[in-house]
Amino acid sequence: MCSMVRMTRSAGPRIGRALLTVGAAAALALVAGCSSGEGDTGGASSRTPAVVPRPAQLTVGSGAGFTVTSRTSVLAEGGADARAAAMLVAGELDLPGGSPAGGATPGPGITFRLDPQAGTGPEGYTLTAGPSGVLITAADGAGLFYGGQTLRQLLPAGRTTGTVPPVDVHDHPRYAYRGGGLDVARHFFSVAQVESYVDVLALYKFNHLHLHLTDDQGWRIAISSRPQLTAVGGLTEVGGGKGGFYTAADYRAIVRYAAARHITVVPEIDLPGHSNAAIVSYPELACDGDPAAAPYTDIGVGFSRVCTTKESTYRFVDDVVSAIAALTPGPLIHLGGDEAKTLDPADYRAFMKRAIAVGHAHGKQVVAWDEAAPEQPDLVQVWHPQYDLTDDLRTGIAAATGRGAKLLMSPADHTYLDQKYDASTTLGLDWAGYVGVRQAYDWNPDTYVPGVPAGSVAGVETLLWTETLSTTSDLQTMELPRLPALAEVAWTPQSARNWSDFRTRLAAQAPLWTAQGWTYTKADGVDWK
Repeated sequence: MCSMVRMTRSAGPRIGRALLTVGAAAALALVAGCSSGEGDTGGASSRTPAVVPRPAQLTVGSGAGFTVTSRTSVLAEGGADARAAAMLVAGELDLPGGSPAGGATPGPGITFRLDPQAGTGPEGYTLTAGPSGVLITAADGAGLFYGGQTLRQLLPAGRTTGTVPPVDVHDHPRYAYRGGGLDVARHFFSVAQVESYVDVLALYKFNHLHLHLTDDQGWRIAISSRPQLTAVGGLTEVGGGKGGFYTAADYRAIVRYAAARHITVVPEIDLPGHSNAAIVSYPELACDGDPAAAPYTDIGVGFSRVCTTKESTYRFVDDVVSAIAALTPGPLIHLGGDEAKTLDPADYRAFMKRAIAVGHAHGKQVVAWDEAAPEQPDLVQVWHPQYDLTDDLRTGIAAATGRGAKLLMSPADHTYLDQKYDASTTLGLDWAGYVGVRQAYDWNPDTYVPGVPAGSVAGVETLLWTETLSTTSDLQTMELPRLPALAEVAWTPQSARNWSDFRTRLAAQAPLWTAQGWTYTKADGVDWK
């Protein structure tokens, strides 16, 4: 049954997928058979379409493509997930919806076909375009949505109408986990601002939103059993601003908006360090004899700790994790574990082991930073640059993978988008070195940590820490164009990636960013037009 869909941006399908399996993809060669161009009225482009991330396989045919106009129909076949994908893409392209009058057969259009037997694999899709229309086929709703994002990039740069070249695309992700992290603790960002960040993630086929909800400077999520966390800890941020926090309804709104775009929210409660805002709110979390905590609005790290020898601390952890788990439909919760510099190593290990057990008790798989690898989190997030991976860190990571844990690769010298592009960048920090676009792109997550078994990497996550970033424009200036570079690292087979090709395709994204009203940096090394 083929149905027309109403143009809307309403919430889409629920997401339920196994997140800790590696999305193994064959290294398929990209085929680019180009034909002579015929402008914007039907012929194929004279070069391979500038899609980011690069599809696993894309063939450009000869002859006419399909011209999308403001009256082009968007159709859905196969049920609710197909309708949801079609509705979202129709909204993004500002195309009409509604059922065909009188049961008439619709003309050529854009069809989203859900087919469980399509053989596309998890999150994979096929897309074919020619004179008779565009057909996107997938075995799941995520694949249909990602096919729609590829369609947006196949249209003339920055436009929602025009000719889609005659193409045949077979695509699927390299990794099952493709994440974007946003620090809302150093500076608070509203629900609408987070949704704007989600829009960028969705365009580039990311499927996780990691929200860093707590830190020394602020606590951003309401916990009904611990009201002081937001009444006190939610009122500060870096630089002395007014801070802010999410109510349960706010958080659910973010979860719904992300889920409609096949993005799973991963909340982070950072403990036992990075905890000053919690201690200011509940002073009993400190150890007897520790200096009295005061609101903190600077950017230093490593000075705070909850008292790991008090049973009341673990009641606090249970209260918070229980509340966050109840609000979060996704399977993951992040419990931090980084930069606890004032804790005795034995106390740190004992705390992380118990905190991870609390996460498991509330039905969640636990993510933790790489310092906590020996304490058996399910997903170890590697953030240290390779030059800073000490023998202890390497040993802990290797032991974790030996027990079956997976790695989430976020090395600061490649994925931290708060780091400056170069010496001329006005925003950001540079403690991990400059991260230009090529630095973000040109690395292999599978081989970054020497000695781990093949298949250990579950995915890649880029992070936006916000010590120096306080507006949506600030975020976009630092994420564009580097976030698409990391999207390709996470999606495209390693053998199909190369910098010379990417730098040209990346530049072609700029008109789309401009059309969306997004700010970006004309960073060095990219073939900007």
